[in-house]
Amino acid sequence: MFIFTLIFALVTSPIWPLGPNPLPGDPYLIVNKQTNELAYFHEEQLKEVHSVATGKSIELTPEGEFTITVKAVNPYYRKKDIEGGDPKNPLGTRWIGFDAEDTDGRTYGVHGTNRPDSIGNYVTQGCIRLSNELVEKLFDHIPIGTKILIVNTDKSFEELGREKRVLR
Repeated sequence: MFIFTLIFALVTSPIWPLGPNPLPGDPYLIVNKQTNELAYFHEEQLKEVHSVATGKSIELTPEGEFTITVKAVNPYYRKKDIEGGDPKNPLGTRWIGFDAEDTDGRTYGVHGTNRPDSIGNYVTQGCIRLSNELVEKLFDHIPIGTKILIVNTDKSFEELGREKRVLR
């Protein structure tokens, strides 16, 4: 009886995925490595497009659809032991991590930068770099569980949004 009750609770729980993910209207991000741009979709509309920096080489920034699993304010930079908030920290003021290549959201992410002149270039070790001002704004609108699609294509964000059914 306990097992039946547990299964029933999980299936009827509001946290259980009841439909396609993302649902129409959910926030959704698309990064196009070909143009080094990030698009933010919400409420079935393309809300914003921003320049970003991506991997130094094409394979460094993974492609596919991933899930935002971690968010951090003033993230700590483990690689060089730099505290969050330190002007030398290359991660800037926000970290929005996703689960690419079976990672836990602490390896790949959309993050700020202490080098705003790098935006628009192919310079990262695989992350998506955005200005601190824009990543702070995005951080407030992107909940854990949001999907991010990373592609290398000549398709427009409108085409990609329609294909993923996040755009009217």
